Amino acid sequence: MFWTDKLVGEIKEKYTEKIKAGKPLVIRDEKTMSGRVHVGSLRGVAIHGIISEILNKQEIANTYLFEINDFDLMDGLPVYLDQGKYLPYMGYLLCDIPAPNGKAKNYAEYFAEEFLGVIKQVGFNPEYYRSSELYRAGKYNKVIKIALENASKIRAIYKKVSGAEKEDDWFPLQVKCEKCGKVATTKVISYGEEEVEYVCKEDLVKWTKGCSYRGKISPFDGNAKLPWKVEWAAKFKVLGVDIEGAGKDHSTRGGSREIAETISREVFGHIPPFNIPYEFFQVGGKKMSSSRGAGSSSKEISNLLPPEILRLLLLGKNPNKVIDFIPDGDTIPILYDLYDKMAAEYFAKKEGDYQRIFSLIHASEKIKERFLPRFSQIAFLVQMPHMEIEEEVKETTGKKIIGINEEVEIIGKQGLRHKVMAKIDTGAFRTTICQSMAEQFGVGKNVGYKKVRSALGTEKREIIEFSFILDQYPVNTQAFVADREELKYDMIIGRRDLKRFLVDPDKKVFMTQETKYKHELKTLKKSLKKKLKLRKKLI
Repeated sequence: MFWTDKLVGEIKEKYTEKIKAGKPLVIRDEKTMSGRVHVGSLRGVAIHGIISEILNKQEIANTYLFEINDFDLMDGLPVYLDQGKYLPYMGYLLCDIPAPNGKAKNYAEYFAEEFLGVIKQVGFNPEYYRSSELYRAGKYNKVIKIALENASKIRAIYKKVSGAEKEDDWFPLQVKCEKCGKVATTKVISYGEEEVEYVCKEDLVKWTKGCSYRGKISPFDGNAKLPWKVEWAAKFKVLGVDIEGAGKDHSTRGGSREIAETISREVFGHIPPFNIPYEFFQVGGKKMSSSRGAGSSSKEISNLLPPEILRLLLLGKNPNKVIDFIPDGDTIPILYDLYDKMAAEYFAKKEGDYQRIFSLIHASEKIKERFLPRFSQIAFLVQMPHMEIEEEVKETTGKKIIGINEEVEIIGKQGLRHKVMAKIDTGAFRTTICQSMAEQFGVGKNVGYKKVRSALGTEKREIIEFSFILDQYPVNTQAFVADREELKYDMIIGRRDLKRFLVDPDKKVFMTQETKYKHELKTLKKSLKKKLKLRKKLI
């Protein structure tokens, strides 16, 4: 059983009653927009996204929420930023920092725009929301109050779970300084019914300085933020989350996930969501960081790989296995060859993990059977200047490569051959020939009629039997006869007659001088005919 189906089975077992009641399961993931988002962040998107897709196919109601976390602090500067410009914003909320391009709403939105485009390109469609929206709309007011009232209990949880000791006067909250605008430098020193007293300390953190302002402010409606482990538990509660995975660094014993789950249960009274711990996505053996600008960006990799190959990279391994992506190594050839193996098993209808993953990585498109020459084989062939790739592929498959327009020879009366240009149309099942041309060449034996639908409605078309030669291969066909006088091509070849060929849209068309002349003359006549008709209307 593929890992996705095993997980969905466990989820269905845990939430049996909720599913029976028809209540949607809430799936959640998030990304802090501290810089250009590295490709590793796509693993969480894909894991949560594929769970949602499978539940949808099983008609189990669910909502896939994705948080653009713009209410976190700038605590590091990516190397590609203007250091002088952004250093003064260290300690600010990301949503309060100007965008690098001066056009986006703020710093977080600037980086979110690119990442959301990548998520769409890979084929996932979560419901997006901003962390700042929840804070400012008062959604966290109740949990902020509970957290302040239970400060001592939260300090005890930190110590019990991770061994981290908080000072006796520590409160699980930081406010936005009314004077300098920083959050990282503020310390709550007391809490009343509707206000907290705070000080903006100069030396609270090493990487930025506070302004020493002291004041009182309401902690509600976006004036303050919870520390992230408490905030994580608050999100479980406020959003009613049922399924939320996390990277393995958060899910270790005594780690942030265990702290958040304990706070969720013991302070907020909410059962923590189903966890899916997942391993790192590394590039060249190294972990990545958006805030430091380390690693390949998700945009770069999505531009490099087609959506189905990127989905294979993200979903092909069990979440508890490390993904190590080496763009200039053998990762990409191996991915393509694995894709080809999966395709072969899928089209052969062999049951197993290969067939299952192949269907999952093509969730948004209809899968059509086609020949896929091995990527590694093509990569080898292009390095061999003395080899003809088309001939090598032909030898491997027994099929010839043709373009979307090809010269064909129609066999007419007494075996005479007539050269014409034909359009290769894989969207049409049956070949069609122009009625006047069929009569001119004396081809075709009537074998029946068939009703077909066209843009003009339903019509009855004659079917004739004749032969033609395409790229030196004889083809015996039963084709429709239609009036194609006004169309560019007198003949289209449908997929029924293309079983011995592979179609390459980029292949250059070869035609003899005679065929070229005839085709150009026909095109000219049609153009002239249209102009004469138009002129007649205007007179």
